[in-house]
Amino acid sequence: MNEDFPTVPFKTHGGAEVPHRKNTAQAESVVLPPPEQVVLPMQQHVGPPLTPTVKVGDHVLIGQKIADSDAFVSAPIHASISGNVSAFKKVSLAGGQVQNAVVIDSDGKMEISPEVQPPKIESKDDFLKAVHASGLVGLGGAGFPTYVKLTVPKGKNVDTLIINVAECEPYITSDNRCALEDTEKAFTGIRAVQKWLDIHRVIIGVESNKPDVIEKLNQVLAESKETRDGEIHLLKLRSRYPQGAEKILIQSCTGRRVPMGGLPADVGCIVMNITSAARLGDYLTTGMPLTTKRVTIDGSAIQEPKNVIVPIGTNIRTIIDFCGGYKEPPKKILMGGPMMGISIASDELPVVKQNNGIICLGEQEAHKMEPTACIRCGRCVSGCPMNLMPTLLEKYAAAKRVDMLKKLSVMDCMECGTCAFNCPAGRPLVQAIRLGKAMVKAEGKKK
Repeated sequence: MNEDFPTVPFKTHGGAEVPHRKNTAQAESVVLPPPEQVVLPMQQHVGPPLTPTVKVGDHVLIGQKIADSDAFVSAPIHASISGNVSAFKKVSLAGGQVQNAVVIDSDGKMEISPEVQPPKIESKDDFLKAVHASGLVGLGGAGFPTYVKLTVPKGKNVDTLIINVAECEPYITSDNRCALEDTEKAFTGIRAVQKWLDIHRVIIGVESNKPDVIEKLNQVLAESKETRDGEIHLLKLRSRYPQGAEKILIQSCTGRRVPMGGLPADVGCIVMNITSAARLGDYLTTGMPLTTKRVTIDGSAIQEPKNVIVPIGTNIRTIIDFCGGYKEPPKKILMGGPMMGISIASDELPVVKQNNGIICLGEQEAHKMEPTACIRCGRCVSGCPMNLMPTLLEKYAAAKRVDMLKKLSVMDCMECGTCAFNCPAGRPLVQAIRLGKAMVKAEGKKK
């Protein structure tokens, strides 16, 4: 085995022991029957919105490109059902932004476009073009275009690919099921990145509380030439939130620390979520772009928690009805997990590319304590993985002191929510920090 592979994870700072509640970890994924309609927002990635390439009345097929952009930081969108483009309309996204969307009414046939063909790849440029054409974004929740992530900046030397199978958020098990159900697809994607980016060290990081995933991946690795050559290694990680955060994962797997304001490439790393790797492998094999998503549906208000594979753009309520509907009226609906997910006002929103879970909480689960005065216990500081000072960031966000927010490195906050989770006074720390980051961004746009 290559000596560069750690046998135990490197130590990281902070974090929290959050309840896992992985109720659907053993729930094999089920496929949602084709919905009658999908609504596809023009911004399902980090970057500017796309422009539709279809018009009302057009008949589209699964896998057909319906929106694109000339911007570098972008990822095209493809039809997830076959049918007719019935409208362009405004829709609200989880964060409250209003975006244009393409509406497709199903023809009930679910026909696949002749455009869906495996790409021909003979060079690194061909590979990167194929990644862009796939429409792939970071499927762990971030939504950063994979094409951009794999385009290593000039002057940067990437020697390590880290595959994220930590999935440390409570409830969500979509990556867990991907690792078990789409293992070969994931390795196809991993090997393609290795080949075309000339990377000879791959570390697959899995939290130790997933023994079935560890067993399955080790089984495949035992039969892998790359394992014999010492190029791929599985590393058991501590089961501690936020182990799956990009910068934390890099430090756990390599001992390297991404500098403040830096990117993984600055320390020679690329991090990919295992679902992203599997979808890349599927695209390279079949030519089918990103049109479906595996989503965990769970929470005390859900009748039948499940992992469901759905066409992107499907109405959330349609999926919940497929899971038996509500057991009780939901007090809170989260798009994502309870630590980093966003509370949404309605279940009438569409599923987008980066959704990995819809968590519906009942009255008891959603109850939160009323915030009281800070008692200066320091738990938020000791728990912050980025070594920030959340109480001061909250204070200066309330005072709108952008100068102090910058000085205290507010933009390095990953919004993991550890500070708020650890706070015995129930202070809304991460929410205040988000507002502070928005202030800094707004000031930057004025210049």
